[in-house]
Amino acid sequence: MKTSINTKLSITLFCWLVLNFVSCNKPITQYTSADKFVHIYPRYEETVIPPNIAPINFEIRESGKQFRIRFAVAGCDSFEMSSGKTVKIPIAKWRNLLEKNRGRPLEMSIFTEASTGWIKYKPLTFFIAEEPIDPYIAYRLIEPGYTVWNKMGLYQRNLENFDETPIMLNTLTDGNCMNCHSFCKNDPETMLFHIRKRYAGTIIAKNGNVNKVNIKTPDMPSAAVYPRWHPGGRYIAFSTNVTQQAFHSTDKNKIEVYDKESDIIIYDTQTNTVFTDSLIHSPRSFETFPEWSPDGRYLYFCSAPALPMPEKYDSLRYALLRIAFDASTGKFGDKADTLVSSAQTGKSVAFPRISPDGKYLVFCMSGYGTFPIWHRDNDLYLLDLNTKEIRNLSEINSNQTDSYHSWSSNGRWMIFSSRRLDGRYTRLFISYFDKEGKMHTPFLLPQKDPLFYDDLLLSFNIPEFIKGKVKISPATFRSVALKPAKELNTP
Repeated sequence: MKTSINTKLSITLFCWLVLNFVSCNKPITQYTSADKFVHIYPRYEETVIPPNIAPINFEIRESGKQFRIRFAVAGCDSFEMSSGKTVKIPIAKWRNLLEKNRGRPLEMSIFTEASTGWIKYKPLTFFIAEEPIDPYIAYRLIEPGYTVWNKMGLYQRNLENFDETPIMLNTLTDGNCMNCHSFCKNDPETMLFHIRKRYAGTIIAKNGNVNKVNIKTPDMPSAAVYPRWHPGGRYIAFSTNVTQQAFHSTDKNKIEVYDKESDIIIYDTQTNTVFTDSLIHSPRSFETFPEWSPDGRYLYFCSAPALPMPEKYDSLRYALLRIAFDASTGKFGDKADTLVSSAQTGKSVAFPRISPDGKYLVFCMSGYGTFPIWHRDNDLYLLDLNTKEIRNLSEINSNQTDSYHSWSSNGRWMIFSSRRLDGRYTRLFISYFDKEGKMHTPFLLPQKDPLFYDDLLLSFNIPEFIKGKVKISPATFRSVALKPAKELNTP
């Protein structure tokens, strides 16, 4: 009983201190309750948010000119603010509230002033997670054109505030294409990205050095494409793809991107050489989308029987395979196991990504093909690597394309791209992944201006969590990019 009384006194004292310390507005005590929820945009209610996320600013889409917003935890008023329809939450108060209340529900009440007095809408509820999110994400911003684009950039965003800074801009290298950035275990100091056409090569930052390498041998169908770092940091798995695109005149999927040829190779950063294996590099199959297990003992990849393209584009379906790998010798096992069979699912797998604890794998799956971001039927699926159970992540999927995804370093958060807002532009959504293997309602990446996305005519591409800021400057990347690429050593 003594412990219970002390706990209640502590909560009461905490609420009183918070209310008097951070609230500059006199709390509303007289109001009429409305029997409906307030309509806000973006919709953040009924979701789990990180304790270190930037304010979830929003617009109130209800009639009224003056509003009051009250944030309450454990039944006490944490702080209250006045606002117009556009609500921009004070970042210091917000961060203080979230940090002190990890693992607790957060209630947001919105009041509107009418001629008869204040009206209170039904409160919206969030849950503050115990586990933080990685402080940064990296992504490419690109025009959603099909063959024509002008500017593109690789950016990093601080998730704890709204700071966005460029990692590299294509205007620094005469407007060429840049793509396929990747980080080793979410490490901002160990990364790579490709530069295409003029100044072509792969920019690799590792151990404080930045180099440009031409990762292509005479027998490779193309230069390196989709990359994944081995967790040890020595090896990088790449696909090599001969990619084409076509346009539909009547199909709901207006664009079709397909590979005429693809294989997987391994780049050794220590010896500057490339090697492969017949089980991941075969003329009888298209192999693509490599992914390493967190312990480095397995390489996962997607594979489909080689078909004539584009004649058989809608018959091409990729399965998910796994092959053993010995990092000490650089040798692969003698067989590849099928984890998700395209013959059984009748669908095509892409972009496998394994959780940091090695227990789960999330992948894209659509009706056919290798480029799901243009397929409206594409959904995200979860594979339990222990039970081999596969399920549709219906709790985060939409009726539009939901695709490229990545895990936070602690495995509790996933970021993915989706066209659910308007069917045209990919935006980034974040979801909490609990210890029982369930994703929770996703929320749109917060912006300082809640109407930011209405005016942005660019798509987000390849979101990746990183544990800190990339400190290499765009000027440094530019100086390396303008130099000739280093050629591979002969094995």
